[in-house]
Amino acid sequence: MNNRQFGDLGEEMACKYLQDNGYKILDRNIHYSRFCELDIIAKQKNTLVFVEVKTRKTDNFGTPLEAITPKKYENIKKGILNYLSEHPCKNYRIDVIGITLTPELKIEHLQNI
Repeated sequence: MNNRQFGDLGEEMACKYLQDNGYKILDRNIHYSRFCELDIIAKQKNTLVFVEVKTRKTDNFGTPLEAITPKKYENIKKGILNYLSEHPCKNYRIDVIGITLTPELKIEHLQNI
């Protein structure tokens, strides 16, 4: 499985997790540049939620959530500003979902980072 397929698997798992928790998935994998991609755009009640997904096989080299560097966060914010310029919305937030597959499946969801 290559990195893209592995990332897609994590995003599928994150979408299922979000849907199971009452979110409606609006869009996925919106690209604004090669450095700026919005993984999942969802809606929870009347709030637009931009979700960054990080998936790791293990946490031997750090947790998925530790992969959200300041530079990555800045790129996510740039993507959100681009999206909001095309789809105005007042109520929005940024969430992160970290998925670790082994030794057992672990899904961590941080809201409003």
